[in-house]
Amino acid sequence: MQFDPFLAEHRFGYGNSPRVAAATGIAEMLSTLTGEDAARTAFPIPPFRTFQEAYALRRRFYSYARKFPETSEGKEAFEKSRNILNDMRRDYGIWFTRTQLRRITLQQGFRERLTAFWADHFTAQGMNGLMRMANPLYVEEAVRPYIAGDFSTLLTACITHPLMLHYLDQNTSVGPNSRVARRRDRRRGLNENLAREVLELHTLGVQAPYQQGDVRELAMLFTGLGATRNFGFKFRPNMVEPGGETVLGKTYPAKGGMAAIREVLQDLADHPATAAHIARKLAVHFVSDNPPEDLVVHITAAYKRSKGNLSECYAALLEHPLAWQEQAPNMRPPDEFVSATMRALGVTAETLQRLDLREVRNLFFRPLQLMGQPWLMPAGPDGFAEDDQAWVTPQGISARLEWAVSTPARLVSALPDPREFVRTALGGQVPQAVAFAANAAESREVAIGLILTSPAFQRR
Repeated sequence: MQFDPFLAEHRFGYGNSPRVAAATGIAEMLSTLTGEDAARTAFPIPPFRTFQEAYALRRRFYSYARKFPETSEGKEAFEKSRNILNDMRRDYGIWFTRTQLRRITLQQGFRERLTAFWADHFTAQGMNGLMRMANPLYVEEAVRPYIAGDFSTLLTACITHPLMLHYLDQNTSVGPNSRVARRRDRRRGLNENLAREVLELHTLGVQAPYQQGDVRELAMLFTGLGATRNFGFKFRPNMVEPGGETVLGKTYPAKGGMAAIREVLQDLADHPATAAHIARKLAVHFVSDNPPEDLVVHITAAYKRSKGNLSECYAALLEHPLAWQEQAPNMRPPDEFVSATMRALGVTAETLQRLDLREVRNLFFRPLQLMGQPWLMPAGPDGFAEDDQAWVTPQGISARLEWAVSTPARLVSALPDPREFVRTALGGQVPQAVAFAANAAESREVAIGLILTSPAFQRR
């Protein structure tokens, strides 16, 4: 297999750039996963405690304002509460632009694609108010540090994170025979959401050999997982279902606590069905909606051989010739399309960092919503669709075209010559029709837009 630098960036990263050198080989691509996280250093996103502190302070101010709404102190507290929300909204826009800068200004596109892939696989989000701003901080804390290690470590970090426990209603899940359930004034029920998604989405897959009884037993094993009022992690023994639970034929001991939870997550990570599920998801995401079975088998074998080491899975993906076929069947989803466009244009850090929240909303958040992929906010815990047909809709394609024609001129001081840009964006294989459009369009804006919306750029 001959390494193709353009295809490496186009298929496994965020595309070619006039400012950043392309990867020179598979070894270099893999080295960016375990070396220094230069993007995190250059464009920092704060830890989750930033949200926790803001949430606690806002709740305190808001509670006081509700108690004393007519007093000057109460009105001042309400204003402070509102200011915290507005500040977090502003910061949310900053975290978006820094995420984009990580993708478009540095040579570690594969690392950024994997971070986005796993953030979607382990979808978790706040459901309202200030909590909706916490998503990127969850990704920064629970996902990004673990994408190159063992899958079990990544799984545990995401499943036990306070935002995931909030998102899947684990905070209210109580063992039917726990001390809390036996109190008449504290009646709560067992919630199976987290257990079901762990089995169905995160590990074994929907077609795997588990039963409803496994879901319920895992849900009872998970009782005790929860978060504090200010979204710190807390294990609550008084909510734990007493007695041992049996999941997939293995019984975990009574009063096992967090040790039993870590054990069951490790066992799920080690399961052959998980190996096949993760391998197929990687192949679908990077290669094709219907990936070659030989490729899936190859990645699955690497997962099993390495006991779930994700770096070994990525190496298996990149070393297989079927991952480098010239045919480009996969359509870029909107979020990736936007990043790839900015990378191809050579958008600078100075440009994005000057944008205020209103501009970020107009240039990115609203267009992404129209394209069908609001940032980090899929409709459900299964994340955004990988199926190309999810993105090939009249509204979605129309929104892409409008954005591709109108936005580039607002992101660079001068649009590039389309005849040069088409080679940057599409490499050496420029389709004749796209080359003609680059030369014959009535304006640079239209020419750039036609290149960006061509199948050669949209598919990778």
